Amino acid sequence: MKRRCLALLIAVVMLFAGCAPVEASGPKQYTATFLSLFDTLTTVVGYADSPEAFETVAHAIRDDLQEYHQLFDIYHEYDGINNLKTVNDAAGVAPVQVDERIIRLLQDCKAIYDITGGKVNAAMGSVLNLWHEARSDGRDDPLNAYLPDADALIEAAAHMDFDKVEIDPEAGTVYITDPAMRLDVGAIAKGWAAQRAAEAAPAGLLISVGGNVCATGPKEGGAPWVIGIQNPADPEQYLHTIYLSSGSVVTSGDYQRTYWVDGKSYHHIVDPDTLYPATYWRSVTIVCPDSGLADALSTALFLLPQDAGQALLAQYDAEALWAAADGSLYYSPGFYKIIRT
Repeated sequence: MKRRCLALLIAVVMLFAGCAPVEASGPKQYTATFLSLFDTLTTVVGYADSPEAFETVAHAIRDDLQEYHQLFDIYHEYDGINNLKTVNDAAGVAPVQVDERIIRLLQDCKAIYDITGGKVNAAMGSVLNLWHEARSDGRDDPLNAYLPDADALIEAAAHMDFDKVEIDPEAGTVYITDPAMRLDVGAIAKGWAAQRAAEAAPAGLLISVGGNVCATGPKEGGAPWVIGIQNPADPEQYLHTIYLSSGSVVTSGDYQRTYWVDGKSYHHIVDPDTLYPATYWRSVTIVCPDSGLADALSTALFLLPQDAGQALLAQYDAEALWAAADGSLYYSPGFYKIIRT
């Protein structure tokens, strides 16, 4: 699964650490962190009357996210669970009975696939797996880092037609009819899970799942949360800080999960048209009410020129910030309204 926006998460955590101390009386601010979810750092921040009360809330969120992590995992099996790895392993063999949350996720993935003209494609797992293997090998052994074989990429790309993923809500099954196709829901799953967890959580929390940030309401007393958007060219600086009382902030960038081949950096966001990492932007940040949609839009806009991205963005209640390689910043019309600094 895709692990992007750690930089945004770090920025958020730094801002949490810089918050002014809360008063001795009344609810106090607490923070909980978990390391085992979606292979990234999850942070929950909120107010409670006691550490025990906050711990109960935070652990309930962790438990929700743990279920999503196991259901959407494409690499590992879990006792008693048919997850996306189970679905992939049964490609071309038979339909798999799955949890209704997998059905809902894949229905949303299909909708995003259609809306983005295939730019965000959960059925391109065979292509992404070639990049995943090359990146993992390259990071383990930098001197022998390599790019995926071009012919292998072309062959894998012949097996990423989402229409060959049969989703049957009534039967509760998913069947990949192409035996060479694999699902990879990394472009939406983390944000999608964060959104579902936020919807089930109490008001007034900030939940960050590897940088997919969801606010379930303003802070105690009604003040908005302050979220930092990291400068991709300088990890110690922010492009902006913004206000967030509810909804989500998600960033896709070329500066995380990278490796180097012959002096050039390659990141993990692969364009389905070229089969290589996209080069339009250093980062794209999306602010919108739904974290799953924000996750998908941040990927889509990262893969598109700014005018095409803005046309897609205009279909939703969403705003965007684009950061270009030369340091230029581009804004959707409403983004200025949420900027703090």
